[in-house]
Amino acid sequence: MRWTGRRESGNVEDRRGMGGPIAIGGGILGVIVLLVNMFLGGDVDVSQLPIPGQQQTQPMSEEQKAADDTKAQFVRVVLAETEDVWNQIFSQAGSQYQEPTLVLFSGGTQSGCGSATSASGPFYCPGDNKLYIDLSFYDELQQRFGAPGDFAMAYVVSHEVGHHVQTLLGTTDKLAQLRGRVSQEEYNKFSVMFELQADFLAGVWAHHTKNKQLLEEGDFEEAMNAANAIGDDRLQKEGQGYTVPESFTHGTSQQRMYWFKKGYETGDVSQGNTFNDPRLR
Repeated sequence: MRWTGRRESGNVEDRRGMGGPIAIGGGILGVIVLLVNMFLGGDVDVSQLPIPGQQQTQPMSEEQKAADDTKAQFVRVVLAETEDVWNQIFSQAGSQYQEPTLVLFSGGTQSGCGSATSASGPFYCPGDNKLYIDLSFYDELQQRFGAPGDFAMAYVVSHEVGHHVQTLLGTTDKLAQLRGRVSQEEYNKFSVMFELQADFLAGVWAHHTKNKQLLEEGDFEEAMNAANAIGDDRLQKEGQGYTVPESFTHGTSQQRMYWFKKGYETGDVSQGNTFNDPRLR
């Protein structure tokens, strides 16, 4: 991805090295426990969270800090590129895009949806319209998930921005209203549709970068590889040796790749209504 020298977003809060209170709250967090892990597909294990209180992360070496700062610069550029695309798309639809804020943290921090830890993975909080990312996930994406390349991380960021777009369009609220009104298995199906739509929206963003000389050869494949690596079926198979389809909340590897590719090829937001796809019922 040709990102060096491009505009960096100013909608960034840098909390790296600050630590923060880690505590599980109530209210909207009941819904966000799902959203926090929407990228990784796991469950928050409260017993493994640090005891509430201020915590400081281990200091980094100068070399580590320089590498971390480069990653921070990269995600700022990606956020700026999403701002350009979604401002244009919303404007063409006669609406105004409200840009989200990106929070960079290390170890743990507080969000409008409760606590956030590195173990949560990147997530979007509709409670405060902010994306939360611990940049250590960049390395985890390559080492744990086998999805190297800067555009794999760009896919992660654009997926979370996709959740922000869903919030602006009212889709997030509709999903939250289903909580407790349908069975858990049925709710999981809607969660899959919700996540696949965010994948589609990430693809729409990537489509609109084609004419900006942003993409390099192999970038699309990096994103597809990342989508493949985090499918529910693959994660469950690798984690426990078998799959439980009724517990899927994000979609299979094949589904995630399909919807990202569809967004990438069409660039048309109107073609991303995953909730009307009979194959997902």
